[in-house]
This record gives sequence, structure tokens and C-alpha cells, in this order.
Amino acid sequence: MNSIMVKKERGQNNPIITQRFMADPYAIEYEGTIYVYGSNDSGSLYKDDKGNYYRNSYSNIKSINCISSDDMVNWTDHGIIQVAADDRSGRAGIAKWASNSWAPAACYNNVMNPETGKEQLMFFLYFANSAANIGVLVSESPVGPWRDPIGKPMITRETPGCDGVEWLFDPAVLVDDNGEAYIYFGGGVPEGKQKAPGTARVAKLGRDMISIEGEAVKIDAPYIFEDSGINKIGDTYYYSYCTNWSEEAGEAMGKAQISYMTSKNPMGPFEYRGEIMQNPGQSEYFSQKAWGNNHHCILGYNGKHYMFYHTPQYEIDIDLKLEDAPDKCAYRTTYVDMVTVAKDGALHVDKMTRTGTAEQLMCVNPFEEIKAVTFVWGEGVSTEPKKIMPENKKSEMDMSLCVMEKKGWIGLSGVDFSAKGCKNIVVNAASDIDCELRFYIGKVSSENMIGKVDVTKTDSVDNYSVFRGDISVGEDILKGVHDLFITFDCEECGNSMIDSWMFE
Repeated sequence: MNSIMVKKERGQNNPIITQRFMADPYAIEYEGTIYVYGSNDSGSLYKDDKGNYYRNSYSNIKSINCISSDDMVNWTDHGIIQVAADDRSGRAGIAKWASNSWAPAACYNNVMNPETGKEQLMFFLYFANSAANIGVLVSESPVGPWRDPIGKPMITRETPGCDGVEWLFDPAVLVDDNGEAYIYFGGGVPEGKQKAPGTARVAKLGRDMISIEGEAVKIDAPYIFEDSGINKIGDTYYYSYCTNWSEEAGEAMGKAQISYMTSKNPMGPFEYRGEIMQNPGQSEYFSQKAWGNNHHCILGYNGKHYMFYHTPQYEIDIDLKLEDAPDKCAYRTTYVDMVTVAKDGALHVDKMTRTGTAEQLMCVNPFEEIKAVTFVWGEGVSTEPKKIMPENKKSEMDMSLCVMEKKGWIGLSGVDFSAKGCKNIVVNAASDIDCELRFYIGKVSSENMIGKVDVTKTDSVDNYSVFRGDISVGEDILKGVHDLFITFDCEECGNSMIDSWMFE
């Protein structure tokens, strides 16, 4: 899975995932939880014989990251979706025909089950196989398991209306209020056509959500490069995209910016409206070295709009030691900041930040089981797939927190202890060494420690056991909403896998 050690200070809510690099984010909301899917840039994260990491190569992107949050600040890691086979890791791919999995788009809709003859809710994950074609996976859950329903690409160069599309990639999908669905895709700049590349398309999806109905229609997006996005706000459809790198684009609207068009019809025609977001390398809060390909997704939820985007800023911040290969690509990961929607319908992102401008939507309930891979800050930890006993097979979407340093820690924002009193802390873990988990509210200091749990050696790191510890402070001190910190105090480095915790 090529996870790396987390290094994220308190107060830095961006990027939203740091244990793996995650590009091309796409966000959906389902039953009050936000799910984000993104290209797993960590597919290239291998070391050379000098201990330096290889630079990123998009040809190594063969899996998709999945994370979720119900509060927009603390995020749960669901691991990776292995779309294409990865020979180096030995993982088989779900789509046997695919060689890559770039820039996913996700949605859910009611479709007919051919076996029962009844409608049922299904989830759909569209992905680009390099720039050659677009495939689809389906599941009954937003976190899988996923399967390939057609065993081949859904959109190819033979799809009607796709003539002239340089790059068949970067899908976005819209399920309209009436259940009808549309997919947006394409990119590339034919020689001499910087102003009007003519490479964006929209097509109506069949009722099965895994086929195209009719012919793809051209979207005349000025200076388009790549990165389709689609939203419906009120009765208006917003098509958004990344502009190209030409000097003409720079003079007209800016290079590699996120621009948008609007229409009253999901298949257009669309009218150009303006710029939503600059390139992250132009942010006053980021390094100018963060210039790069720009990719986005806008999510509307509870009357607010969120911009998910990627940038190589985290690679810059942690000073990842990379081999000298300037022809290769940077490692990108996902950030989220707010979108302003003006009274006239104009969209704009005012700030791209490390701190994050998205407010926490709800508190964490510590009296229900919390996966240990749910956190916002941390250091000296990472995440790995949990192994299921007794078969000893990895479940890619069931993750545990891996303690990588003797003094590793994680932090959660806004944990609410007001509901009831508690006497114990319960931890589910597996470890080949002894490890003490200490719990703090507010900050990590002796006067703020509220309890501890001793995790002793288990039979193996695959064999999870339940450990309990006492609360060491009175209820009056604990009650209220606090940031919660968990530290992992180990006498030596080993394998400690923390599955979950809760207060009771």
C-alpha cells in the first residue's frame, strides 16, 4: 500500500490525508457522511538502493484511495480500491482489462436488479484507464467491495460523439433530481487550438448507470486542458474545468486555473462565466513550487459548498527525499477549502490553506467505537490493512493504525464527552511489543492526561484483543467538548496495530 509516516501538526487540517498521497479528489455525500475518492499517487512510492524515494509516475497509479468523514475535519481511512493489477505489490486488479486508475468519479442511484426485478441503491465508481478509455465499478456500499460489471471500458474512442477527444479521462458524474444521470469527461489541446480545444464531452448515462445512451455532446469550454466537474445549484448546471498552459490562456483567464460555465440543461449548451480557483502555486499560504496540474471537485452539502483539490504542497512540507529525476512528476494530495456562492450565482474560492477553512460540522462521540484510523493530526503513525483471522487474508478496506515511532500520536478535533459519565477506556489492538496508550484532552501534558491503556503482546499482529484502562480524572473535568490526543509510548520499535477505541 506504500503508506508513509504521518506528520501533521495541530491546527493544520489540510491536507485531509497524509498517510498516502491522494490526487484527483472526488467527493460525494451519503447519509450524512462525506466520501472522498482519489488517485493513489503512492503507487510510485518505492525506495532506491540509496534510501531515496522514486519520483511519482502516473503510469504507476493503479488503485484509488477512499476516505470518509461526517464532520469535514476528522477523516477515516478506508484503504485502497485495487482497480488495476499491480505487479510490484502482487495485488490483482478488479478490472482485469485496465492498466491504470486515474481521476475517479463516484455517485449512487437506484437501478434495476436483473435477478430480483426490483430497484435497489447501487454505488458507481468511474475511472480513467490512463487517457485511453473510461471504466466503471459497482458496489452496494460506498466502501465496497467493488466489482467490474461489464468487463471492459464503458467509454472508448468508438463511443459515438468522442471523435476529436485527445484524452478520454477525468470523468465527473451528475445524478439529477429525476434520477437521470450524465457523465462529463475529456481533455487535451489539439495543435493550434489553444483557445477552443473542443475536447470536453457530456453524455447521458443509461438507466443501468453502466452504459451510454445516445451520442456524447461537445462542450465548447474555452482554453480547456482537463479535469471536468459538474454541479447543480438551484436550477443551474455548473460545468467546471482546468484551463490549459498556453500563453493565450494565461492572458485570457490564467494558466491551469479552475474555470466554470453554466447552463439550464445538463447537456448544455454552456456559457462561460469566469474563474473559480487559481492554481495552488498562487496561494499566499503555499509555496510557489506548488504550481502543477490542477484538479478539483465541488461538493454542495447542507447549504455550503466545498472545494476539494490537490497540490504537491505536502511533499514540499515534509521534504520527501526523492531521487533526481526531473522528468517525473510530483506527489500530490488532497486539500479542502470553502467555495463562496454569490447572490448572482458566481463561484469563487477565496483561500487555499494548510489550516483549512471548512468548519467542523459535528462533534465526535467517544461513547461509540471509533476506528483508530480516524484522526485529523498526528505524527509517527501510519495506516495499514487489517489482517483477518484465521484466514490471514488482508481486507483492503478495513484499516488499522500502525505505530511507527516510539512516541507516535494522533489527535481528533471536537470530541464531546457531555452525553454521559465514563469509567473505562476500551482499545482493540494487536501488537508484538508492549505499548502504553495515553489519552489527553486539550493538549499533551501530565495535567491533561485522563487515562491510559496498557496494550501487551498478543499472539501476533494479526490477532486482535480487547484491552481496558481506567479513567484517572473526575467527570467534571472530562465533560464538555475537547480535542483528544492519543499517544503511543513503546520501549522499542515494533508492530503495534490499533483497530479502535471507545469510552464506556
